[in-house]
Amino acid sequence: MNKDVQGWRKKFAVIGPSTNTIVQPDMELMRPPGVTNHYSRIFTPNSRAISNETFYNATLTIAGNVVDAVKSVVTCEPDYMVMGMSAITFYGGVKGAHEFSKKITEASGGLGVSTGAFSCTAALKAYGSNIKRISFLSPYYPVANEQVRNYFTEEGFTVVRDVPMQAPSWTGIAEITTAQLRETIMKLDGPDVDAIVQVGTNCSMVKLAAAAEMYLAKPVIAINTATYWHALRANGINDKVYGLGRLLEEF
Repeated sequence: MNKDVQGWRKKFAVIGPSTNTIVQPDMELMRPPGVTNHYSRIFTPNSRAISNETFYNATLTIAGNVVDAVKSVVTCEPDYMVMGMSAITFYGGVKGAHEFSKKITEASGGLGVSTGAFSCTAALKAYGSNIKRISFLSPYYPVANEQVRNYFTEEGFTVVRDVPMQAPSWTGIAEITTAQLRETIMKLDGPDVDAIVQVGTNCSMVKLAAAAEMYLAKPVIAINTATYWHALRANGINDKVYGLGRLLEEF
């Protein structure tokens, strides 16, 4: 069977909201030779003046539109699905995360999928069994952070604290600055925390997380890094990608 001349190892279908401008360049940074990323956008109105209610309802709109994005991208015959939208992968705890993965696999005709929720769990476990107490940040509103907290708790982690950064719009998530993220990381850190996790795929933190690991001397996991790492390893691609943190360099 002939292989795609550029994606001769694997073709990844990357699914993300139409408002997301971070996942695509982030995942290109991590892409090894012979792997190609094929981005499909979930139609997402750019909600503004977001509140708990509007944020939650908007994520449900995304969940309702995700199958159309999957059906569109599978026409390029990808080998695997990569979920570039994280909030809805945490909803409903571990059971909800499994149901979401099943939904994507069925819509894609049986392809495997890496989701933000399960990828973060796998990443935390990769660092070792001593990682038990975590803190996390998101661009979300408290209603969504509650879902993330419940998921991690069900996965056996103790969530010490979390910060919802409450971006003013979907595109506003991508405008959260490195300085704001660095300040939030310092609020989350402490001797009672074994690792720090960032969720929210339109928040650009892959480079900052790598740097923070060095100055905090503990795992700092950006969700885009975790998800793409999980997709690579799930497909038997063990290339080391340097400069973006220990996860891609060591595990």
